[in-house]
Amino acid sequence: MAATAFNGCISTIKSHGHKSNFALDQECRNSSLRLTSKGFKINLEVSGKERYCFRKRGFSVIQASSSSQTTVLDQVSTPLNNKVDTPKKSSEAALILIRHGESLWNEKNLFTGCVDVPLTKKGVEEAVEAGKRISNIPVDMIYTSALIRAQMTAMLAMTQHRRKKVPIVLHNESEQAKSWSQIFSEETKKQCIPVVTAWQLNERMYGELQGLNKQETADKYGKEQVHEWRRSFDIPPPNGESLEMCAERAVAYFKEHIEPQLQAGKNVMIAAHGNSLRSIIMYLDKLTSQEVISLELSTGIPMLYIVKEEKYIRRGSPAAPSEASVYAYTKNLARYRQKLDEMVH
Repeated sequence: MAATAFNGCISTIKSHGHKSNFALDQECRNSSLRLTSKGFKINLEVSGKERYCFRKRGFSVIQASSSSQTTVLDQVSTPLNNKVDTPKKSSEAALILIRHGESLWNEKNLFTGCVDVPLTKKGVEEAVEAGKRISNIPVDMIYTSALIRAQMTAMLAMTQHRRKKVPIVLHNESEQAKSWSQIFSEETKKQCIPVVTAWQLNERMYGELQGLNKQETADKYGKEQVHEWRRSFDIPPPNGESLEMCAERAVAYFKEHIEPQLQAGKNVMIAAHGNSLRSIIMYLDKLTSQEVISLELSTGIPMLYIVKEEKYIRRGSPAAPSEASVYAYTKNLARYRQKLDEMVH
């Protein structure tokens, strides 16, 4: 019976033109036959290097180790229709958006734009409070603008995270920068969170308004004109960017660099600015140009989105780390918090 089954199997392969692929002209050292309720299965080892499994009504191919000792195949997982069951990637991720804390020019009521101004004491406190609100939400990657107020906010926020991973700014501006900032401990790498800085996430450039007092500018040009410069979608201030122009660069960067990370199951935090985040939210929530100009973002208040099946579901701002229900928006977040609790206890 074994010989008959074997010869029939060889004939089937030849009829499909697989003789050269399987090198069946070589001597077959060992074979075994196993009868099953669905037909027969032959295990064949060719020259001690490659092993094949043939079944009635179909066949599967398995690449084996170089050992010539083994003559019986392990269990075959490949189905007869040649479709392979692969584990699915994570279908859910968290996206956290944080506008930086109060800056020194926010405090002075000055147009800041792309001028690189640090946080005030209040801004530092806002960043720390933001960190407490997201302390139970997983963070795998951080993106910030190239401006110090956004970077300070991200770093201060992560000091409050219960996972205690260290945010590390990546320096890819040159080969030397990459080389000099390398980490040589794999264990240390596991305890770090990469931080990517990008000018595309900067605040919108306010042109000739930068450094001017907002109230004095309104007195000089009129409230309506300044409001148009600040809140219209497609009208830029003198030699500056409109919200539409800011959105073009911010959303393009989000789609190209951040969205693939989210779709791969990475949990991402973005620390940026009122207008760059407003632009991204316009994309996430599918807002119109009229809806986005009325969107207000407070300094230091995180906003949570759940990314699931390529959809963005806004969950608002986590209220406080002590409220477990905040992190039970999804089973994944609930499990993550439970793991954090177990680590503490």
